[in-house]
Amino acid sequence: MDILIVEDNKELAGLLCDFLRGENYTVSVAESSEKALSLYEKYGARLIVLDIMLPGTDGFGVCKKIREESNVPILIVSAKTAKEDKLCGLELGADDYIEKPYDIDIMLAKINGIFKRRYAVDEIADGDIRINRVSRTVYKNGIPLEMTAKEFELLLLLAENKGRTLSKEYIFGRIWGSDSFSEQQTLTVHIKWLRQKIEDDPKAPKRILTVWGVGYRYESV
Repeated sequence: MDILIVEDNKELAGLLCDFLRGENYTVSVAESSEKALSLYEKYGARLIVLDIMLPGTDGFGVCKKIREESNVPILIVSAKTAKEDKLCGLELGADDYIEKPYDIDIMLAKINGIFKRRYAVDEIADGDIRINRVSRTVYKNGIPLEMTAKEFELLLLLAENKGRTLSKEYIFGRIWGSDSFSEQQTLTVHIKWLRQKIEDDPKAPKRILTVWGVGYRYESV
């Protein structure tokens, strides 16, 4: 999905959701931290709009948990306006902190700006590897590599999170969705196939690294 709204005020969440869908974003809403983390683990998101005052774990806890495995943009939106709260959110890794009540046009402008800055670039260039989001092609030393749709999506996810360890559960949820049947084998096999295509020595990989007991991390060579 494009945007995950984490907000326990149904009216406010519904209003923002309607406006965002009017901008052609795909949107899901979670009314609690537990549901938000569950949805994100299964389906991912390209942006999270996060309230702080939630039932159960608060938004700060959600922000901290997501930052442990992802650099997805997080936009905190809260009625908590104290300097200490703003600093806490930003120090936990939020990209911005917006006070409630907010102007919907300003909110949409901020969200559109995040998407433009973060996702408008068509190509990721990393040494001899080039990944084009639009044509969904990958080149190594100028030579096109044959890739299945899942291989491309997996490589793109890893490259977009360069230097960050992604858990196996998170990767599987982003690429294959909620169907976790044969999860470990499917992911392991696709990692093997990717290494055979982009690594100089697939048996001693330098780009797609295994973090034992956790998942995988993409590094520049």
